[in-house]
Amino acid sequence: MAAKPLIPARLAFAADGTPYSATFDDVYHSADGGLGQARHVFLAGNDLPRRWQGRERFVILETGFGLGLNFLATWATWRADPQRCARLHFISCELHPFSREDLATLHARWPELAPLAAELQDRWPVLAPGLHRLHLDGGRVSLTLYLGDARDGLDRLTLCADAFYLDGFSPARNPELWSERIFHLLARLAAPDATLATWSVAGPVREGLRRAGFELEKSPGFGGKRQMLRGHRTWPAQRESTPDRHALILGAGIAGCSIAERLAARGWRIDLIDAADGPGQGASGNHAGVLRPLPSLDDNRMSRLTRAGSLYGWQTIARLHREGLAPKADACGVLHLARDGVQEGKMRKVVDALDLPRAHLRFVDSAEAAAIAGCAVQYGGWFFSDSGWVQPPSLCRALLQRAEASAPLRTHFGRQVEGLARVDGRWQALAADGSVIAEAPTLILAAGTGVMRFPVAHGLPVVSARGQVSLLPAGAGSPPRVVVCCGGYVSPEVDGVRCAGATFAVDDAEPALRAADHAENLAKLENMLPGAATGFDADQLAGRVGFRPASPDRLPMVGALPAAHGIDRGTVLSDIPRQPGAYVLSGYGARGLVWSAIAAELLASQIEGDPLPLERDLCDAVDPARFLLRPPRAVRLED
Repeated sequence: MAAKPLIPARLAFAADGTPYSATFDDVYHSADGGLGQARHVFLAGNDLPRRWQGRERFVILETGFGLGLNFLATWATWRADPQRCARLHFISCELHPFSREDLATLHARWPELAPLAAELQDRWPVLAPGLHRLHLDGGRVSLTLYLGDARDGLDRLTLCADAFYLDGFSPARNPELWSERIFHLLARLAAPDATLATWSVAGPVREGLRRAGFELEKSPGFGGKRQMLRGHRTWPAQRESTPDRHALILGAGIAGCSIAERLAARGWRIDLIDAADGPGQGASGNHAGVLRPLPSLDDNRMSRLTRAGSLYGWQTIARLHREGLAPKADACGVLHLARDGVQEGKMRKVVDALDLPRAHLRFVDSAEAAAIAGCAVQYGGWFFSDSGWVQPPSLCRALLQRAEASAPLRTHFGRQVEGLARVDGRWQALAADGSVIAEAPTLILAAGTGVMRFPVAHGLPVVSARGQVSLLPAGAGSPPRVVVCCGGYVSPEVDGVRCAGATFAVDDAEPALRAADHAENLAKLENMLPGAATGFDADQLAGRVGFRPASPDRLPMVGALPAAHGIDRGTVLSDIPRQPGAYVLSGYGARGLVWSAIAAELLASQIEGDPLPLERDLCDAVDPARFLLRPPRAVRLED
């Protein structure tokens, strides 16, 4: 079911100047002071900072983000604590988020928080439904926002919360956020010895929390409130042990380099192996690729995943640029044109139904599309003004530079892995002569179509899809000014050429360029931009051929490798046995740039035990074991 479009909060104030919501007819924090309330009720109420001290990770879950004041107060307290945990995860839900501009106005009321507030505002996400992960404070603090109804968000989260901030408009004004369903969802997400705190001591709140399994006590409240509520989870559970942080990664394309960076950011040692002499030489070697979402009328899994992947991917590129690592990329905009008038009407309906911010997606007619592209077009379509092109090899290099700056990274370029063995709990990558190239407790297969050479991955329906890109000589500033898509794509001029393509041929192993494929790319270009293919000879063009790992349902394969091949199709996905310490990143198809960053963050979070950056149903949708639960006739490659 498609998520309802977000309705942003409207900036308003009560008579005494306290930020106020007309929707709920209530204030956002106590009139006695929002920052004081955050510190007394939520931090002290959860015995913080003492409880996070000396720990590797601490996870806080909040039911209503509001102004972000509880988060900023927590972040400031964490920064000021010399015994703080190494990494802080803060997860919050918000049905009516503020715009970046309104947050800046509100945060100005607390100048002592100005540096942190400015960083939060700078990273503030597109106000689109779903989960958004923001990395702050050099990556040591992660803010994961679920924008939408908390009843849906809490049901879709995967995490173990050490502390709960129950903060929302009053139970009388917003009863849905204080319902027994909410309390039971919180109990499901509680870690051993989890605590909670809230300013509300209403009888239904206390009773609902008790029924969900929390033990409660009243304590002195803040300001004019005489009492507040504190609680803790009443049933123990065994905390998972921290893994040995050393990974063996096969493949130095966009998938392998992305997971190397995400694990290194968590302190992992990395051994990275690739047969090429450097990163980004295989399917990730194109001159320029497209990074943008693919919306749908019902906001289906593909729509949500490509949106999450695109937004997180551009966030990753921005983070690399801030740190002085400059992959070649330009969010110049992506224009996705309709192929005919009928599709044009359907694309307009998609934009109307999703009602996303215009800065992210809007419908443009043919006249506006032509003005954006700087050349003639036949139809209108979608314009993603925050998307654009990326040069994959440069991104791979930047990711490895960042990984090397974070943790020990050993690269083994020019080495062909001929076999894998598991010896004494460690995975070994073997050369042709049987010698060990490298070994580690954790194995990650990110070798593109090459993953199928290894028996450990034989249960995956990965297919090879040959893609040929044509390189068209272009003058500086020549049209199109943005990336244009319609059955194919063409980039703006990048270093004197435009990239046009790409073909997509399954089980075609020809590595050489073909004039027929150049002709196909030129035909797609002419269909997109009438006249743009004139003067090019398919027999004379330069180009590049790559072989991309594709999956039957067009979604990537991200997660632990299944150990079983023949299982009952009624088995729960999470109950399928897995290969010990073995994971895969594959099936990216033509969307390697779209999937790579979010897939790497998802896999790193799964391996490390961090809160996951995607909703549970989307995690299941990319689980590599999903194909074991489908009848063979359902496993086919879709266009």
